[in-house]
Amino acid sequence: MLKYLKKYWFYCLLAPLFMMGELSMDLLQPDMMATIVDGGVLASNMEVILSEGIRMVLLVLFGGTCGVLCGVFANIAAQEFGNDVRKDLFSRIMDFSFEQTDRFTTGSLVTRITNDVTQVEQMVMMSVRSLVRCVFMFVGGIVMLYRQSPRFALVAACGLPFVTVIVVFTLKKVSPLYTVIQQKLDRVNSVMQENIAGARVVKAYVREEHELEHFSEANDSLCDTNLQAQTILAFLNPAVNIVLNLCVVGVLYVGGYTVQHDGSITPGQTMAAITYLSLILMRIVFFANIFQTFTRASASWKRIREVLDTPIVQREEIGCAADVDRKGEIEFRNVSFAYPDDPENPVLDHISFSVKQGETIAVIGSTGCGKTSLVQLIPRFYDAIEGEVLVDGQDVRKYSMRELRDKIGIVQQKAELFSRSISENILWGSEERYEEEGANPIRGAFGVPDGTKGSGQEKPMTVSDTDRKVRQMEEVSRAARIAQAEDFILRTSDGYETQVTEGGHSLSGGQKQRISIARAVMKNPEILIFDDSGSALDLKTEAALYEALNREFADTTRIIVAQRIFSVKGADRILVLDNGRICASGTHEELMQNSDVYREICRSQLKKGEIGA
Repeated sequence: MLKYLKKYWFYCLLAPLFMMGELSMDLLQPDMMATIVDGGVLASNMEVILSEGIRMVLLVLFGGTCGVLCGVFANIAAQEFGNDVRKDLFSRIMDFSFEQTDRFTTGSLVTRITNDVTQVEQMVMMSVRSLVRCVFMFVGGIVMLYRQSPRFALVAACGLPFVTVIVVFTLKKVSPLYTVIQQKLDRVNSVMQENIAGARVVKAYVREEHELEHFSEANDSLCDTNLQAQTILAFLNPAVNIVLNLCVVGVLYVGGYTVQHDGSITPGQTMAAITYLSLILMRIVFFANIFQTFTRASASWKRIREVLDTPIVQREEIGCAADVDRKGEIEFRNVSFAYPDDPENPVLDHISFSVKQGETIAVIGSTGCGKTSLVQLIPRFYDAIEGEVLVDGQDVRKYSMRELRDKIGIVQQKAELFSRSISENILWGSEERYEEEGANPIRGAFGVPDGTKGSGQEKPMTVSDTDRKVRQMEEVSRAARIAQAEDFILRTSDGYETQVTEGGHSLSGGQKQRISIARAVMKNPEILIFDDSGSALDLKTEAALYEALNREFADTTRIIVAQRIFSVKGADRILVLDNGRICASGTHEELMQNSDVYREICRSQLKKGEIGA
């Protein structure tokens, strides 16, 4: 934690210094009040009352200024600390592999980056402000109480052990509950996230009441645990107040007795002693509140550290550069794969095949046979447990993640869009290329430099912001045309600037898939992977899409995962997966002759007499 705070050491130092200035004024006031009572009121000396009163007002103004500055610097330190922790948490979460994200769950990660960081922020705030206040007031109060009379300090010493026992007992009981509270808050967030993401399914099946009960169960559990903790804490203040009032009675008794018999203690000193005694014992209560915050923040910090200390499973390695003469080549060498949560049941079993540049490979098979798992190994969403996956002749584990994934454009089963404009969604995967073009040559559509086509002797032009934006929109428009998306985009209210709602709910499934395809096309990748990404497209649109890809991306390697025979018929080669193994490979016509599994898939989709069509 100190790693994050050391950047703001200056604020962490200034806050306690100003706090000491404020508290010094607070500690002087009871002593000055005693002077007013003894030297002014009892002696009927108005001059003492006025002079001490003016001094008190000036000290209050000074102390108030110090208090404000303390709060400002403490807030700066705490907020900047939280800002840095959140950024590091988000960065680490973005680096997580799929299995790591699944292990933590989305709801838990959201809780950690929001509520848990807030709890630690409060601890930092209290450390540089309230903790200093309590320590200074506690020690200063004892000193000032002893100055009034050692007898008063003895009364405080008698009450102190009782208060300490009450505080320690309370914290011991309540501390374990905070970890449970954060875990149950995770559960509430997970249920909420699931129901917001799946709201249409819930409504379609009229399951609102069922999900309400599900949420109520999680929320009630959180509420019960919170109440349990707060019930224990509810005994703290009354118990301490009992001890405090008994000590006040003791001070009054000692002060009254001394005033009557020997006069060594004045009425003003007795009043000041009561104030100092209250300060001392109430600081202990504040200590309890601080430690309560520290305990809760400690549980939150452990959860934050679980994320920050989680090693990245897929570490980037610095390997040999890929062969520049080999682009878009893929090879699987005896690859086996199992998901981390079920390592005993391989999804893929000794898969071997190769793909040349510009070749179109289709993967088909029954549901659950491992089609998606196979293509997810290429961009290293997961790593093979056995064998090698090679891209351009190099093991994918020897590439940096950026270098590898810049080669690949992937359109996944579920089209994920962001709440931005349609053009921004299409451009999303290629923005950095344009940001770098400010000092680079203007590049034509899909990476071909303008003015260099042909002889290659012309000098490149410098890109202005306007030129870059125009070029962006030209490429966005071309990508949309290839993805068969431009027609429906131009029919929307603002065309390419139409805002997409969260999750893309303002668009149909087919429209979302086409925008996702355009986004992948915008990368101009060496390898295009379509993971059942045409499932929501009609046959005419899908045929037009493949025709455009064949025309514009003839040299790009394509892997098509599909359920429909129509989607794979035109591929150069079709791989038939069955129970994690390649049971057949060939063209559509060859498989119709040689593969029982492929023919069975055809029969399940095509009418009799159309199998060989």
